[in-house]
Amino acid sequence: MLACVSFGASAWKLKAREQFIGWSEPQRQRNLPFVVNNARFLILPWIASKGLASTILSRVARQLPQDWLHRYGFRPGLLETFVEYERHRGTCYKAANWIHVGRTTGRGKKSTSRRQCIPVKDIWLYPLHKNFASVLCR
Repeated sequence: MLACVSFGASAWKLKAREQFIGWSEPQRQRNLPFVVNNARFLILPWIASKGLASTILSRVARQLPQDWLHRYGFRPGLLETFVEYERHRGTCYKAANWIHVGRTTGRGKKSTSRRQCIPVKDIWLYPLHKNFASVLCR
């Protein structure tokens, strides 16, 4: 085994993502399942191969829509991930053509407080097709 990659449900609300997509609140509520979160990405520490991370991310982005369709019955339009910017720069996401759109507030997805309680993270998005915004805004 070289690496571990997992995907799951998207974050509920992200100002930077919502602005990037350009959807309304009802559109977000209806179409959020079409945004898939890259929850974990780990290359084992003893594996050293230049460009491996961005290669894995690129291949996953090509394969995931078909796998998602087969498993869940629909194709997602956008991938998202979060990178703790004080610890990592997101270089592999940049190299795999993901788009940095902003930062989280550090409140967490289930927080009821308006204060930061977890580390602030960079938000990276990867559109899975050219007209992803029109699909998500329908």
